[in-house]
Amino acid sequence: MEKLDRAAAPVHRPGGGPSGLRWTEAPPGVAVVACVRDEEAYLAEAVASVLVQDYCGPLRLVLAVGPSHDATAQVAAELAAADPRVVVVDNPTGSRSVGLNLATEHAAGDDQVLLRVDGHTVLPTDYVTRAVATLEHTGAVGVGGLMHPVGTSTLQRAAARAMSHPAGIGAASFHVGGEAGPSETVYLGAFRRSAVEAVGGYDPSLVRAEDWELCLRLRRAGGLLWFDPALQVTYRPRRTLRAVAKQFWRTGMWRREVIRRDPSTASVRYLAPPALVLGLVASALLVAGGALAALPAVVALGAALPAAYVVGVVAACAHATGRRPRLGLREAVVLPAVVVTMHLAWGAGFVRGLTARAVADHRA
Repeated sequence: MEKLDRAAAPVHRPGGGPSGLRWTEAPPGVAVVACVRDEEAYLAEAVASVLVQDYCGPLRLVLAVGPSHDATAQVAAELAAADPRVVVVDNPTGSRSVGLNLATEHAAGDDQVLLRVDGHTVLPTDYVTRAVATLEHTGAVGVGGLMHPVGTSTLQRAAARAMSHPAGIGAASFHVGGEAGPSETVYLGAFRRSAVEAVGGYDPSLVRAEDWELCLRLRRAGGLLWFDPALQVTYRPRRTLRAVAKQFWRTGMWRREVIRRDPSTASVRYLAPPALVLGLVASALLVAGGALAALPAVVALGAALPAAYVVGVVAACAHATGRRPRLGLREAVVLPAVVVTMHLAWGAGFVRGLTARAVADHRA
């Protein structure tokens, strides 16, 4: 990778204009890669945010388009026809890991940085410039920042708040923020292409959790991953409660698969949702058994966990609602249902585990 002038700190100028970074040599080529399917509603916005970047070096966007139930392929083709920087490749498997590897293969040979986006994201105009600068200043093999969920409907706004609160999907820095520094993983990420290719790219056997698993191999190969909260990416959450449940169910299944392959990757954050699901099932059995046997003490014992969970969810949602900007009344009412759906769908998917049907459903 060509060197940045290290005296030029990656500072952001108000208003979203060029960051003022100086290059000692020609800036590296950047291939923005994405795997998309069923993204008709968001793809044009996502692509537009890439094409208006203030980056002063070569930049191209490679879209790996999977089988969709909407007009995603048509939208992608129209976007490619309108701008030569956009390239479309077919991803018949629909798998994200396979699609991202295909996109990488179709990137130009001199592109030294791989920067991932997806169909639900919108980049600020200085994102690519800052990401490449951060790679250079830190010496990291991969950098990433904050997922900034933004919704346009009541359910989406509630989901966005849940996804950016520790009670929603954990306290990972890319969800809730924190200080810049070394990280276990990065959200989406900008990577040195040589480092990604050295570890074999994304694992094609993984449909979900492929990003986390790639970061694990990069770290084990001696690479540094870096979190920079100034790198913020707008993310559009799912639009219905059913879609949220489906998303988290699949994520839970694939997280179990990652842990099955490598038990050392297990953590409290990943094991808490399945433990909750199993605990609630046990509580229901205790309540039912105690009621049938007319044992009030057993009923009370069985009801303890569900009651504590409800209190915890209500308290967490009250805290999340009060964060600035405050949620509206409708979003506040919907928020507990969204949080519970995330927890239980993720946990139930983990308990159920990966099945051949799950893989087939993903590719359908």
